[in-house]
Amino acid sequence: MRNVTVAATQMACTWDRDANIARAEALVRQAADQGATVILLQELFQTPYFCQEQRAAYLTLAQPLADDQGVQHFAALARQLGVVLPVSYYEAAGEAAYNALAIIDADGAILWNYRKSHIPQNPGYEEKFYFSPGDTGFKVINTRFGRIGCGICWDQWFPETARSLALQGAELLLFPTAIGSEPLDATVDSLGHWQRTMQGHAAANMVPLIASNRIGHEVIGASGITFYGGSFIADATGAKVAEAGRTEECVLTASFDLDAIQAFRRSWGTFRDRRPALYAALQTLDGVHRAVG
Repeated sequence: MRNVTVAATQMACTWDRDANIARAEALVRQAADQGATVILLQELFQTPYFCQEQRAAYLTLAQPLADDQGVQHFAALARQLGVVLPVSYYEAAGEAAYNALAIIDADGAILWNYRKSHIPQNPGYEEKFYFSPGDTGFKVINTRFGRIGCGICWDQWFPETARSLALQGAELLLFPTAIGSEPLDATVDSLGHWQRTMQGHAAANMVPLIASNRIGHEVIGASGITFYGGSFIADATGAKVAEAGRTEECVLTASFDLDAIQAFRRSWGTFRDRRPALYAALQTLDGVHRAVG
């Protein structure tokens, strides 16, 4: 028996970076008080979601990993509380910039720096202006409280992300997120679709999944997004075991026996029965496999 308690958090963000960090710290402390040892904060929580419009001034928000205020703050907090914290931030790396996630272990050590692989480009979500495509690939990280696999927001819509991490032995899947209304079509409400997509990842891979989204209405220039919260934790069958509402700041927790889940996953045989040689189409964009040379 190897039990772990995980937590998802959600909050609203302003342009007061210090206040955002303090608010996030309060949620992490609340989660730790409830027994959580793997705690997920939302995507780019140090500022509003600045990607709604293309503005050169916001490119200066990027900081190197070693200098990022939030990463350094939460590395110290992780060490103090003895918890695992994936921390989202805007990374500057030479002439490139990434939507990144520092995986911090319970001793405060940064175990890995993941860079978002799938970069969206839609009205209100103008991320290709700000972020280079991630070059790290997907990697499972051994933390004090289990093997975790992480993606960031748009990564969560791709089954390849979750499957790649599950094949590497992920025991928990974590996705920090910033998603809400569509600025050009207020009738679109993707909350249910967003949740069900990730519930499917949890169910197909038989791995619990934690997703943290933001709340609040944010305006950047002529664009405005109402972030719909809905943070949740799914079990290894994809069932939601904890779920936040659309508007409230909150902490969600759930506990899992990782050894029991591993036995359950192996008993189904879905990984045993995979046929990788038949999946060549997954390595193409158009589904047509072509010989090279």
